[in-house]
Amino acid sequence: MKNVLILNSSARTQNSHSRKLTEVFVNHWRNLHDNAVITFREIGISAVPHINESWLASAFKPEEERSQEDKEALKISDSYISELHEADIIVLAAPMYNWSIPSALKAYIDQVVRINKTWKLNPENMENPYIGLLENKTLFLLLSRGSQGYEKGGFNEHMNFQSNYLKTVFNVMGVHNIHLVTVDGSSFDPEIFKETIKNSHQKIHSLIESEVP
Repeated sequence: MKNVLILNSSARTQNSHSRKLTEVFVNHWRNLHDNAVITFREIGISAVPHINESWLASAFKPEEERSQEDKEALKISDSYISELHEADIIVLAAPMYNWSIPSALKAYIDQVVRINKTWKLNPENMENPYIGLLENKTLFLLLSRGSQGYEKGGFNEHMNFQSNYLKTVFNVMGVHNIHLVTVDGSSFDPEIFKETIKNSHQKIHSLIESEVP
């Protein structure tokens, strides 16, 4: 049985298109897998702490040298990272805010992109010095954006600091099997947007059935 970790990062609880995508994912996953093991981590409406000086000093200190205060500074980070290591399937839902990601999600990323926990340094290859420690994971990026054309070759590609950034972050941590599902154009033609939603839901179903046994 595969462990699934659901990460929601929208600041909205109502009318959130990215949260609807995770709902579609969870419902279809449960339909296909009896006794599904699913963990939910709320990012968008919870108080994800920003890293600070104490966090940085503790994270870069050898583990055997950490004081109780150091361990306390990293307690939340350790919890987040443990969830990532335990998951086989990571489902990250995020809206595009100002062409990037919600600030709460950035705070979460700062907590989990941590040396010797989710990546380690390879000093012999300074062109690509990151060795990811999250192995054998599948990531579903379920994203919503107000406009269209953000992917490669699109007219808004140059303004995409959302999916490209998230792919890079998870690549650094060792996750390379990444599937992207988007709901685009919520600010435009309602009929086109309705079709986009329908297509995104169908794509989630197809990906679950074809990519995750």
